[in-house]
Amino acid sequence: MVLVSAARDYVNRMLQDISGMKVLILDSHTVSTVSVVYSQSELLQKEVFLVELIESTSLSRESMSHLKAVYFLQPTSENIQHLRRQLASPRFGEYHLFFSNILKDTQIHILADSDELEVVQQVQEFYADFVAVDPYHFTLNIPSNHTYMLPAVVDPGNLQHFCDRVVDGIAAVFLAMKRRPIIRYQRTSDVAKRIAQETSKLMYQQESGLFDFRRTEISPLLLVLDRSDDPVTPLLNQWTYQAMVHELIGIQDNKVDLRSLGKFPKDQEEVVLSSEQDSFFKSNMYENFGDIGMNIKRLVDEFQQAAKSNQNIQTIEDMAKFVDNYPEYRKMHGNISKHVTLVTEMSKIVEERKLMLVSQTEQELACNGGQVAAFEAVTNLLNNENISDIDRLRLVMLYALRYEKESPVQLMQLFNKLASRSPKYKPGLVQFLLKQAGVDKRTGDLYGNRDFLNIARNMARGLKGVENVYTQHQPLLFQTMESITKGRLRDVDYPCIGNHFQQGRPQEVVIFIVGGTTYEESRCVALQNATNSGTRFVLGGSVVLNSKRFLKDLEEAQRIARSSTSVV
Repeated sequence: MVLVSAARDYVNRMLQDISGMKVLILDSHTVSTVSVVYSQSELLQKEVFLVELIESTSLSRESMSHLKAVYFLQPTSENIQHLRRQLASPRFGEYHLFFSNILKDTQIHILADSDELEVVQQVQEFYADFVAVDPYHFTLNIPSNHTYMLPAVVDPGNLQHFCDRVVDGIAAVFLAMKRRPIIRYQRTSDVAKRIAQETSKLMYQQESGLFDFRRTEISPLLLVLDRSDDPVTPLLNQWTYQAMVHELIGIQDNKVDLRSLGKFPKDQEEVVLSSEQDSFFKSNMYENFGDIGMNIKRLVDEFQQAAKSNQNIQTIEDMAKFVDNYPEYRKMHGNISKHVTLVTEMSKIVEERKLMLVSQTEQELACNGGQVAAFEAVTNLLNNENISDIDRLRLVMLYALRYEKESPVQLMQLFNKLASRSPKYKPGLVQFLLKQAGVDKRTGDLYGNRDFLNIARNMARGLKGVENVYTQHQPLLFQTMESITKGRLRDVDYPCIGNHFQQGRPQEVVIFIVGGTTYEESRCVALQNATNSGTRFVLGGSVVLNSKRFLKDLEEAQRIARSSTSVV
């Protein structure tokens, strides 16, 4: 089941069966769910003339009895309280209530008691409690994402809240897919184990009736992983289109805000990057930066040809044809200028931060051995005046993750150099990362140097040579998916929950990364699915990371850990 079409289907069903003029009322979570799968013009076609957030609806007193209100909300206690107040003095003619997840019986009673004027026409559960950024990639946009890095004793309340949200999100994905999975988790992660256990309890005990779908011959698999098993991927610079835009500028719910980069025309300040709505982006989102430039040039040439033929208007028929094609022409123009702007801005950043230079060393640290050469390369970059503080920090982190056991003396030298060069980054942050995601904490063979098969594969890759030095890194997720498709995922590293065991190779797999996914990993999933191996993967996480967000989470967790006396 492709997640984008599942979420679209829910929104369609909400809107098409209710005739007449409508107002759509969302909360801060469901606004993201809807915005990534439905455009404003599509909402207008469904006679939605107003979209409001539930908080602002509570503040307004203006009567709009000619409109039918369609609410799509998470079933939180705050939203139920908002609804209770709004139903006591209704502004709209009819109320149609849809919730993105399972309602509690008590919440249903509150709603029933509040509807004294009988304006509520229906109450339904539509399980779209996730943000489907791409067909095989979803996120939960959890604000306090750093929580997963902290031991349970530090902030038990917040950790419980974090785990509850993750379990709810995973449950909604499987309810939308109409499946109940076998659940496995990463053995070395307490938070992954906890989430796996609570998800199992929900699906097999508390709500077993709801998840009792027609059995497939081989059960789907849910694999819960911890970001700390692969801290390298979110630290690397990216050189494929979608991942690079997120790394250098930032993508939030498929929208890119360009205002921080300078002055742009009004229609270019925030642009949409969606594989569902933009065919050029769809065919180029996983391409290398160099190829993107060539492909945009081709697009510009096509547009100039179209513009030329439009200048040649001589008859009434030509004019009619031009008017008919004008919306398409306008759309094409807007699309081209969007991609040209993005590539131009990214080229400036690459040049300014000398990222070609930085990235070459990053890739060497992530993919190839050779501690002496690596130490020299990182030292030279730390001494280079043109390298930014954040890039220096990432280089030292990548070196530390790779060589923490092999060269402690040189590591200390790099810590000291980093502290003197970029005083705002105390070396403590690198040590905190090693405590979270160092070699002793990891399950997988991150550098391909533990397992004989991986060592052989790396040697073969080294002999063959690399097509592109900037994109030679493969996320650990690639190996994990390979192990699943070949039936080699080790039970000792990834145990099952309860007495439900995997029979045969699963055809559907949802991999959830606690702590967040990256666009490099979602590219990996899309390419794997395109091979038609017989197993289809869906990737999900608590947020979509870039290096900036990953470091921010790390800093926040370190701050809380320091201020907590409970941490040993």
